[in-house]
Amino acid sequence: MTGPYHRGEHEAQRRAGLREEAEVSGRAIRDTVPPVAASFLTQQRLLVVGAADDRGDVWATVLTGPAGFLRAPDEHRLSIAARPAPEDPLAAALERPVHLGMLAIEAATRRRMRMNGTARPQGDGLLVDLDQVVANCPKYIQKRTPPEADAAPPRAGTPQARRSDRLDDGQQRFLTGADTFFIATADEHGRADASHRGGNPGFLQVLSPTRLRWPDYTGNAMFLTLGNLLVNPRAGLVVPDYATGTTLHLTGTAETVWDAGGTEGAALAGTGRLVEFTVTGVAELPGTLPAGWSPPAASRFNPPVPAAGARGAA
Repeated sequence: MTGPYHRGEHEAQRRAGLREEAEVSGRAIRDTVPPVAASFLTQQRLLVVGAADDRGDVWATVLTGPAGFLRAPDEHRLSIAARPAPEDPLAAALERPVHLGMLAIEAATRRRMRMNGTARPQGDGLLVDLDQVVANCPKYIQKRTPPEADAAPPRAGTPQARRSDRLDDGQQRFLTGADTFFIATADEHGRADASHRGGNPGFLQVLSPTRLRWPDYTGNAMFLTLGNLLVNPRAGLVVPDYATGTTLHLTGTAETVWDAGGTEGAALAGTGRLVEFTVTGVAELPGTLPAGWSPPAASRFNPPVPAAGARGAA
């Protein structure tokens, strides 16, 4: 690894023609939590995490708790007072030390903080030794407010997780209307990362029960996600249903189309890049999040989404 980037990230930056911009952005990558970030973490009630399971499949999930369930006991570590539910795809992986990608996101203020490190079980939670801490811009985050109750969602009496190797009709409809999802990736050594993707409903295209596509919008030029995909195509998505508290988890492989040409969605991206995702596993978990978030206020940065009838063939 050279500087803050590995070879896949360097290659992604080169393909995008943004090496100089990436070097400037890379100055924001550190391995410690500054005091202002430590304060931000103590206010959060939601943490997105991503990692590889025992089979090497990459999954993303969401951990929640009352304000204070996240804290930085010192500048090099993050303490998480939560673990995934037993039916969560990452529950078994987090019973042992594992490299974890994390994203603390506060939708009400459009603030987010990205962290990566090695997690190990600690009591009913996790302790993470951090190796990357990155402040991200608020682009494409839809503003929404969580419910007032300052507690983790109840799980007693909730239905069992639904698992499959493909999306059913209801899951496809849900994804077509999504304005937010989170993606987990990892490099060839298993070092994981978790990132946010947002846009107007329809930006996430469902091409078939096992195939999705989304445009790669202009970002911070680091290419942490696309760089990982160049060296390890395995990836995981988690898509929250903020109304019901259900989360839809997908694992599979992803490939970047670097020059999509006339492919539908390329112009929408503004970058000419698309990401195509092949689904190999699905888990739908009720009760992951507190239900009843406010309706979203769309980010002013969201590009318009063409009407379904105007879209080209997959």
